[in-house]
Amino acid sequence: MSSYQEALTADAARWLAGRGLNREQAVTFRLGVVGEPHPGHGKYRGFLAIPYLDHNGKPLTVRFRCLAEHDHRAYFHGKYMTLKDDPPRMFNVGAVHRAADEIHVTEGELDAVVLTMLGLHAVAIPGAEMWMPRHRRMLAGFSRVWVWGDPDDAGAEFTNRVARSLRAAKGVRLTLGDVTDTYLKAGPSALLDLIKPKELAAA
Repeated sequence: MSSYQEALTADAARWLAGRGLNREQAVTFRLGVVGEPHPGHGKYRGFLAIPYLDHNGKPLTVRFRCLAEHDHRAYFHGKYMTLKDDPPRMFNVGAVHRAADEIHVTEGELDAVVLTMLGLHAVAIPGAEMWMPRHRRMLAGFSRVWVWGDPDDAGAEFTNRVARSLRAAKGVRLTLGDVTDTYLKAGPSALLDLIKPKELAAA
């Protein structure tokens, strides 16, 4: 994955900056661009490469995000692409080892990066269908699991599935868009205020 990380282009850096992410986050999460594709990755040329790292920073797999603003279906690919036959995984699994009593779960990998940038320990599961029983076991020891589902039907299903699996899970009510949208539109406080105790939020 280091070759993809080294191939991060100026255009991709600007794309990330447009989502509130700077070079520090790109380096920390080893984000890159598919310049010279590895075997089997040819159709992802030019895509953003989002590696899934273990708690020691070793890549386990990679997902891809098309950076073009077009109808992705017309080009026979999704906005996000997973390697064929790759098992569902948790993004930023190292956060499970670093967190204390609370952890945050988002639908999108870059949403988890945003929350991490704000000082929260966050992982991502890319969609309700990717939530597996082993993920429940990985998060079972936390006293609070905040679930940041997108404000749409798919996000509601994601939040409900996680909440049904974990008694400590609590959905976060987003109204301005997903985590990244909310951050861009209203800043860090718009996200952090959503998880404040009610008595503090009212003060």
